[in-house]
Amino acid sequence: MKKSIYSILRGTFLISDDSFKNWRVIIFISGLAIVMIASAHSADKKVYEIARLNEEVKELRSQMFDRRTKLMTLKMESSIIRKMTEKGLEISENPPQKIRIKSTED
Repeated sequence: MKKSIYSILRGTFLISDDSFKNWRVIIFISGLAIVMIASAHSADKKVYEIARLNEEVKELRSQMFDRRTKLMTLKMESSIIRKMTEKGLEISENPPQKIRIKSTED
């Protein structure tokens, strides 16, 4: 046990005759670590993108409700009457009537 710890600390397992197996394992583990780090960064980037898009959706939804309420107030009969009286138009006293044209087909 003492020899194995001492050989690890000195690095003799990397320069011995059968060190090729050790180097393969070290390179494989290093490759896996690089892939894991890249995957974590990619996941973090996606999380930030999702958060940004959620904020944008909230803002657009707020604008939609704001414009919808503005449209509803513009479509109200009282606001239309007020704007038309400002332009000099008044409400008709007589209700509108349908005009029917009878075709003369003989």
